[in-house]
Amino acid sequence: MQLRRESSFEKKYNVFTAELKDEILSGRMKEGDFLLPENALSKKYDISRVSIRKGLAELVENGYIEKIPGKGNKVVFSATAHVTEIKLAWFSSSYELESVRKILKAFHKEHPYIRVTFDVLPEAEYVSQISHNIKQNSGPDLFMVSDSQFREMKEDGSLEHLEAYQSANLTEENSYRKVFELFSHQGAAYAVPFIFSPVVICYNKRILRQAGIQELSELKNWEELLFAAKKMTKVSEDGTVEHYGFCFSSSYHRWPVFVLQNNGKLMASNRSRSAVADPEARAALEFCTDLMYKHRVSPIFAHGSDHLAEDIFKKGKAGMILTTYYYLNEFRDMDLEWDIMPAPAEERKAALLIGGGLAINKNTPHRGAVQSLVDYMVSEKAQSIVKQNGCTIPVLRKAAEDDSLLKKDLHPAQYKTFLKVLPYAQPVGDLNLTSKEAKMLQSELNLLWANMETPHEACMRIEKILNKMLAES
Repeated sequence: MQLRRESSFEKKYNVFTAELKDEILSGRMKEGDFLLPENALSKKYDISRVSIRKGLAELVENGYIEKIPGKGNKVVFSATAHVTEIKLAWFSSSYELESVRKILKAFHKEHPYIRVTFDVLPEAEYVSQISHNIKQNSGPDLFMVSDSQFREMKEDGSLEHLEAYQSANLTEENSYRKVFELFSHQGAAYAVPFIFSPVVICYNKRILRQAGIQELSELKNWEELLFAAKKMTKVSEDGTVEHYGFCFSSSYHRWPVFVLQNNGKLMASNRSRSAVADPEARAALEFCTDLMYKHRVSPIFAHGSDHLAEDIFKKGKAGMILTTYYYLNEFRDMDLEWDIMPAPAEERKAALLIGGGLAINKNTPHRGAVQSLVDYMVSEKAQSIVKQNGCTIPVLRKAAEDDSLLKKDLHPAQYKTFLKVLPYAQPVGDLNLTSKEAKMLQSELNLLWANMETPHEACMRIEKILNKMLAES
């Protein structure tokens, strides 16, 4: 049996009634407010005044408005009369779950007529599950999406299911332009930025003092990084390492920082060829392996886990690590003295930028209510909750840069390091690899990390694989 397709008129009429209802349910139009005149509504939705009157009559019948002769249609909706239920989805590994729960609690107090179900889903298959559910009309109305997850959705064509919404509470002027770029495609933002972080260096103050380094606020280049790492590495008489001076992981959000700092690329800007074997990228990978095998200031093949470097740091066994503001949340209530600083430069200053945004299901039947929640989550009140509850950087400039929201036992003394890094931070998407290519690269680099290939051998071999993938695509 074939379903009858919605006619053009029916679509316009349903948009009209749904949007008006959502405006009222979301609280955008409050009790006592008057709707636009019928002729203005007719022009806005491109349907006849007869159809407008029919839709308004339905709203009158359902108790949302009343028609006042000579004056117009007035909202009479009572917050206790109706409740709109919307679903918000988040991935389980997020450090912002507690903050979001607090935000939702505050949101419900101000919007008692909107009930939000908060679904926390496993990160594995998160994007595919969300995309599948949306296509089956069973997806969440709103969901968190990281910049890497956003790129996955862009690559598989799922952005067509997202609404390009811009909150009036968040603009490039009161936020940070580069964070908007994380969720933009062809000039439109398909997710509203919520949080972000550049990659920085986190260092252990105790190990620093033991190394005879009294203060460390900046590393100008790789030479200074290596010098400090050597000073901070301590080896016992029996050959065991008490702590390493530096540690980084094989995460795609970590080691490519060195490639960018050396003015290198992984893929040509126009995606015509792989650039992994170019001298700049090769030299960066050689520096990484030299830290482990030549200078022995970084754990050998400590790269099986994306967070292994951070785990070693938590145990007081690493002087410095490459990390993000997200992971700094792990250090609360721990006996650690730590702070942060920008990663060093080589040929130029460079860092990776990652973030999280709020994506609206284009087919949600509760658009007004969902937009109200998005607006609230990027409001000063909600963004302040993010700041007060963790180290993650809120996207609203006023909250991110407000020192009164900092807590001594939670935030690093140099919390505002991100302001130094942002001018030259680059989205991971600038590495110009697809998700499939990035996963292949991570896997194929294991031989290099294990010292079973030279950087030259690894780069030449991987470049051939990437170029073959390009040709086939």
